[in-house]
Amino acid sequence: MRTRARPASTPSSLHRSVVRIFATTQARDYQCPWQAEPPEHGTGSGVIIGKGQVLTGAHVVADATFLRVQKVSDPDKWVAEVTAISHDCDLALLTVREASFMHGVKPERLGTLPHLRDHVSVVGYPVGGEEVSITEGVVSRIEMQRYSHSQRNLLAVTVDAAINEGNSGGPVFNGGRVAGIAFQTLEGAENIGEMVPSNLIERFLAGVKHGRPAGVPGLGLVMQNLENPLLRKRVGLTDKQSGLLVVAVEHGSSAYGHVEVGDALLELDGHRIANNGTVQYSGRFRTGCDVLLGDHFAGDVIELQVLRKGKLLRKKLELLPFVALVPRSQYDTLPTYFVFAGLVFQPLSLDYLRTWPDWWEKAPPELIHHSHCGSRTPERQEIIVLSQVLADPISVGYEGLEQTTVVKVNGRAPRDIRDLVELLDTAKGLLEIEVSDQSIIVLDPDEARQANRRILSRYHIRADRSADLPRAKRPRARS
Repeated sequence: MRTRARPASTPSSLHRSVVRIFATTQARDYQCPWQAEPPEHGTGSGVIIGKGQVLTGAHVVADATFLRVQKVSDPDKWVAEVTAISHDCDLALLTVREASFMHGVKPERLGTLPHLRDHVSVVGYPVGGEEVSITEGVVSRIEMQRYSHSQRNLLAVTVDAAINEGNSGGPVFNGGRVAGIAFQTLEGAENIGEMVPSNLIERFLAGVKHGRPAGVPGLGLVMQNLENPLLRKRVGLTDKQSGLLVVAVEHGSSAYGHVEVGDALLELDGHRIANNGTVQYSGRFRTGCDVLLGDHFAGDVIELQVLRKGKLLRKKLELLPFVALVPRSQYDTLPTYFVFAGLVFQPLSLDYLRTWPDWWEKAPPELIHHSHCGSRTPERQEIIVLSQVLADPISVGYEGLEQTTVVKVNGRAPRDIRDLVELLDTAKGLLEIEVSDQSIIVLDPDEARQANRRILSRYHIRADRSADLPRAKRPRARS
């Protein structure tokens, strides 16, 4: 039994490897997806872990256009670039090419996952001062938490030490080694912060070294707990069995074609799943079974056990990147959009929902429902939003249909926005678009394409579609 907490490192041994990061970033405007937001300037923290290598949080450098780093008590700043980033687990690796950057600095070493009540030191550059700051606390909790940057549920370590703006991205030391990277605070609580644990950092750095995908894979299952005895009986579990009920399988996900709705997931990666959806992780603590995915890369093979109509089945499946009907927060990428006759279409995403202040209350209920409850199917792999109607004679009367979703085009439900673009690009004769409030938009395709030229010019839109959308070849009319 452990009876003594590990001592925190002395402050003098912690600060020399910690750097301040100056970031110029430029996010995209999802209300007008063909343009960018104004540039912004911010600061964060990081730690030197190798020759010219700085480890920090992905949120510190997301959408960055220019980066510089500064060492403790040094007036000079060095230009840095992002060489690897994982938005899922909020980690990024920066590289400083200038050799003189390493003068007087010794890279820090990575530690192990701490224990409860371990003493830790959070080091960084919070706002309100120019010099490095050190706060101390203890580890109070180790379990799955929602990462605010990516909206993924991953393992996190909670500490009762302050993590303030500017401090984020900096190291958390335990026993003289980096035990984690500070990344967010707990809302509604004082001096409670969370850090990305060392096991996720190890996975990230190993992936960088070996060229593995940076993201954390997903199973693609929507599951319900089996704590109710009558529900367990209906599913067919014995008193010695436990697990989760599969209620949906995302099309194109890791589990698609392997797991079926109605299955009970009993084991994952050699770990028995409890009826509340938890597993005993690392032999030390109990947390959500998704924690096991954080140990793997896309492309790894994982084994699971399911109960299907009374039969125990073992399945091996290849893990794929996480996919969702409504994408979570997206960074370092351009929005997808399509303008047709003044109608602006784009896939529903969390970034689009966030264009509403307090979006969980103010955004259209239909869009929120898709975000929280929707699942990908072979027939529907994206929700397509009619986000704007640009005023023009051809779109008169359709202005009130903004913020609805596309249901059908000439009687056919588009699978995703690429499918919608093909339908509109190749349309002939009369074109009817049905939207989710049961209204119908009627257009002449040829007139719509001619109108596009003046609409794009009037609203200073460089192209009618984002670069990731193809241009379909329309058949030539016979003379």
